[in-house]
Amino acid sequence: MPVATRDPRTDHLLSPENSALVLIDYQPSLVAGTHSIERPVLVNNVVAMAKAAKLYDLPTVLSTIGVAAGYQEDTIPELRELLAGVETIDRSTVDAWDTPAFREAVEATGRRKIIMAALWTEVCLAYPALDMLREGYEIYALSDVSGGTTLDAHERGMQRLIQAGAVPVTWEAVMAELGRLGSYDVGGFVEIMNEHLPGSVPSS
Repeated sequence: MPVATRDPRTDHLLSPENSALVLIDYQPSLVAGTHSIERPVLVNNVVAMAKAAKLYDLPTVLSTIGVAAGYQEDTIPELRELLAGVETIDRSTVDAWDTPAFREAVEATGRRKIIMAALWTEVCLAYPALDMLREGYEIYALSDVSGGTTLDAHERGMQRLIQAGAVPVTWEAVMAELGRLGSYDVGGFVEIMNEHLPGSVPSS
């Protein structure tokens, strides 16, 4: 029996046609203040997710906090280089959803399935994700791309989001889900997996 054709725009699973990626506050001091995951692994995972977004041509929103005000550095170079064509939305608000430019950037993607990660989980992931859930967005919270000030803070932040209706995911599962319909560069997929799966990055 032939497999039924699935419309990637309306499919209930993630696809490059129905999803967008949001990355918040991947800045040096916030990476340094993350203690729920080893920092080399954290950087590996966010870079892998950014590469997957490029592989699938996923609309991407990148945000920082405090750069214009002078008290924070910009996005870490490993990520900024990958997302060179993505405009950074700098904020003064802790909750990114309270910044009109951020909200407008998410709305401009035209997507309701939002794959989302931030530093730190309990604050800058939780607050905008909770707001967006209330406004009808589907939030896919990247647990291994986000990190908290402590393991407990990260886990409680993830629990709070799950209880509110967010879907907990990992970068590797998201990349596979986005590519399940087969319309992607298989070589690029394999290259990201080989370079970034556990075992490919040294621990600190």
